[in-house]
Amino acid sequence: MAEQVTKKKTMFSKALDDFFLSTAELAQFTGRTFKEAVFPPYEFRETFRQSYLIGINSFPLVGFTALVLGLVLVLQSQPTLVEFGAGSYLPAMSGISIVREVGPLVTALICAGKIGSGISAELGSMKVTEQIDAMEVSGANPFKYLVSTRIMATTLMLPILTVYADMISLFGAYIGANIKNPVNFSFFFNRIFESLNFTDILPSFIKTFFFGFAIGLVGCTKGYNSQNGTEGVGMAANSSVVVSMLAVIVIDMVVTQISGMLGYL
Repeated sequence: MAEQVTKKKTMFSKALDDFFLSTAELAQFTGRTFKEAVFPPYEFRETFRQSYLIGINSFPLVGFTALVLGLVLVLQSQPTLVEFGAGSYLPAMSGISIVREVGPLVTALICAGKIGSGISAELGSMKVTEQIDAMEVSGANPFKYLVSTRIMATTLMLPILTVYADMISLFGAYIGANIKNPVNFSFFFNRIFESLNFTDILPSFIKTFFFGFAIGLVGCTKGYNSQNGTEGVGMAANSSVVVSMLAVIVIDMVVTQISGMLGYL
């Protein structure tokens, strides 16, 4: 019995140490990222290249997910609204739900799985094959070229992908509304835009920058610090997905609370 208690204490202590170590790594990476981004030389070309790759490669997956999301949201909500005599509020409900919360959050979670794991696996492979060490020996700055550019790219592309996902999702909502009863296209979207205002759009748009920064930061941190060969690359990619998704959810909760206290919601 005493041995089991001691073993559990040891496991808890190790988990706590790993948590604080990971937090310290993220804090160190954050500080160094801002430092490399501020001081020259600037890697604009690589940043644009990464933005292009991240954006173009994510459009099909994000678009398909957003289309299904809007379709399912309406199909699930329409019967309940009609039952209570509030069917006319369907466009407004769809627009506010998608733009405020569902669109940004789902897009960020999809990108955390796709972009975060890709960045982590790419940097992890370069780490274990000593390509990063070779760049340092040759006098280059691998952190600025590999890490800062990818974090900047994810920070810039997440808002664009979110706006794209919102538009596709609203179109999916229109398709869902037309499955049972025909709805005029102009009427549906006029009701959506009438229900939305600046305080609905601004907080949801601002938090996408934090989502993108968190996804890029976690992916680069896990990949850049990966060890133990190819096995470590797989573990880094898996850990990157889990941590970045948790970070997105926590950021979303914090921004929502702050927006509520400021009177935006």
